[in-house]
Amino acid sequence: MSPLRLGFILAGIPLVVMGAIGTVLLVQGDATNARSTFAVGVIIAATSGASVIYQVERWKLLTQSLIHFAIMLCTVLPALYLGGWFTLNAPTDYLSVFGIFLVAGAVLWLVFYLIFGVIQPKVQAKRMRS
Repeated sequence: MSPLRLGFILAGIPLVVMGAIGTVLLVQGDATNARSTFAVGVIIAATSGASVIYQVERWKLLTQSLIHFAIMLCTVLPALYLGGWFTLNAPTDYLSVFGIFLVAGAVLWLVFYLIFGVIQPKVQAKRMRS
């Protein structure tokens, strides 16, 4: 299956599920939780759909990471702003959320790089030798 098609499937499923839950909440009159649920759906869809970028072997890790960051910047960051989880009364509030976005993204990128770029290849190489 092509990475593009897989990305759409990985993004579409959580978006539809969370969108349906958000719609039910909205119909029940719970607009706050509906908005939050839609935001979570966008975040899950963006992160799972963009994960296929790392399967494009002809791209270097830097290219994959920059494209992934751009997708997150256009999807996850607005979802954080619109999800209702942060007080956004002043420009510094928006900068704080942006900082949280950057730090959380950097930490998650580093953790997954260590797991899949360092530890997993070593374990696989060790298994191949055995």
